[in-house]
Amino acid sequence: MAYQHKNKKGENYFLHKKDVKLRGSGKQQTIYFFSRNVREGSLDEVPSGFAVIEVKKSGLPLLKRK
Repeated sequence: MAYQHKNKKGENYFLHKKDVKLRGSGKQQTIYFFSRNVREGSLDEVPSGFAVIEVKKSGLPLLKRK
């Protein structure tokens, strides 16, 4: 089951992970993002060393390093 976060407006967001290749350097990097629906790459829990915060104005959840 995907990790779900309910923001202050009552909207549900699901945590996802994707490995991308950076254009300039060609390095591989892992990105984490929230989506309103479950897609490929959903995660069951927040990665260690990260915490979920919300943007005050929009209520959009973000991951922040602890």
